[in-house]
Amino acid sequence: MRVVFFFFSEISVPVLTSLAEAGHTVAAAVTQPDKPKGRSKELQASPVKQKALELGIPVLQPVKVREPEFVEQLKALGPEVMVVVAFGQILTREVLEIPPKGCINVHASLLPMYRGAAPIQQVILDGQAETGVTTMFMDEGLDTGDMLLKAVVPISPEDTGGSLQEKLSAAGAPLLIETLRQLEAGTLKRTPQTGETCYVGMLKKSMGRIRWDRPAAELERLVRGMDPWPSAYTTRNGKTLKIWSARVETPEGTSETPEGAAAQEEIASQAPGQILGAGKDGIRVQTGDGVLVIRELQPEGKKRMAADAYLRGYPVKPGDRLE
Repeated sequence: MRVVFFFFSEISVPVLTSLAEAGHTVAAAVTQPDKPKGRSKELQASPVKQKALELGIPVLQPVKVREPEFVEQLKALGPEVMVVVAFGQILTREVLEIPPKGCINVHASLLPMYRGAAPIQQVILDGQAETGVTTMFMDEGLDTGDMLLKAVVPISPEDTGGSLQEKLSAAGAPLLIETLRQLEAGTLKRTPQTGETCYVGMLKKSMGRIRWDRPAAELERLVRGMDPWPSAYTTRNGKTLKIWSARVETPEGTSETPEGAAAQEEIASQAPGQILGAGKDGIRVQTGDGVLVIRELQPEGKKRMAADAYLRGYPVKPGDRLE
């Protein structure tokens, strides 16, 4: 089929590649304008744009897809179907009605749950055991269209936002190809979204700030969910300290024994954010419930490093605080 592909996130790369390899004609790839990156603020093409150009696919970069000139350009391309993957702009009714076979979105969650911009990160924050990819026909709502096909993806205890994105990207590519096959064959079934749902807004840097009064298990998920962006972070001596890897400490002993009860009571009496100890295995920090052990971190202006490497340059002692 003749396809126009809308994309922005890196999750789109395998999907675009699969479209081309499956024999579909990608008339154009539509993405947002290049954005300045790094200290030089030079404009830099996204990995997906680079892949499109490598495949010989024309790339269009409108500021707004509702611009009349761009809408006319889309109509002139004559797509049978349009495919959208993490594009970042709402398509108007006029745009949605251009392709006769409709607009298909590849969404990184098991709809109707986790609609919105950041479902990959949110499922980790919520401690979910699985997520997945859903293809759906698009309407004017935000991820509210009829569902088509789904692929379930397990979430491992080690998954970060980045690693889970790679898993979902790999699952989304064949799911889209099968969706298009059934669409062309006329066998595709639509299922309206009903029942419980939730909406996830866009990621913001402030979402990565660690609140030490929260439980250790919640903070461990925050560290994984905010990797690679915006990262989980705290401050020490007034400077930002990013946390890249952490684990929840398993309490020694049991509260049913006098020794275990005394040890747990002593830990619980410490203020959230207080450093309890540090060594080659990590930096132990009191939280609102339990102890978080920091294993990998990044001081402001420095590279990521293991906790023992950090301690050689930035000594800590019990009683020090993370703010």
